[in-house]
Amino acid sequence: MAALTTFLWGALPYLAVALLISGTVWRYRYDRFGWTTRSSELYESRLLRIGSPLFHVGLLFVIAGHVVGLFVPQSWTDAVGLHESAYHALALALGVVAGVLTFGGLALLIWRRRTTGPVFLGTTRNDKVMYVFLVAALGTGLATTLINAFGATYNYRDTVSPWLRGLFRLVPDTGLMARVPTEYHVHVTVALLLFALLPFTRLVHAFTAPVAYLFRPYVVYRSRDDARRPGTARPRRGWEGTGP
Repeated sequence: MAALTTFLWGALPYLAVALLISGTVWRYRYDRFGWTTRSSELYESRLLRIGSPLFHVGLLFVIAGHVVGLFVPQSWTDAVGLHESAYHALALALGVVAGVLTFGGLALLIWRRRTTGPVFLGTTRNDKVMYVFLVAALGTGLATTLINAFGATYNYRDTVSPWLRGLFRLVPDTGLMARVPTEYHVHVTVALLLFALLPFTRLVHAFTAPVAYLFRPYVVYRSRDDARRPGTARPRRGWEGTGP
């Protein structure tokens, strides 16, 4: 049991990060033309216009909540007057809303992909594996939040947060994670596996920023009426002669 604890909370995070970084570099160097979401908007746009914003906006709030909850020590929030009871209530309220938005948007996108023929035909095995891990990560995260909201209250900032910050200092305290409830174990493990898988799926587009669009040259469009302006030749109808 001690060996498993050491592997899960002392080795697996570094393996996941190593695969995340090396896989992203490999994908950029050797599969640059595959670095795309393979947009299917041309096949169906009604459900996409609803599900995509729900998923992406909800995910931004989920990420922001994780950053604050895991990387901001409790002493800092106490120092600004946001004590644990108020922080807990605020985090649960925002977490439930963000989780429902994200999971609902993802469910709608999966429904669209399954029920729209051309979109489903463009779904690869890689996509299906990616969706399994994505649903598992979001589902276990939302379940953990709901359990914490309506069940026994657990302060993860005493265990999970110090453990995660210890990973960045290269001194992870695996004993902290040994005392964490099972739902946190499952959620963190699935999230680590998703990070390791991310560079090899269409989720890699998350690392793309359209910076080049700010500096690309203007696209010049020429009107069809330009040929009728003074000084230009009037277009002829039909076939042109090739000789006398």
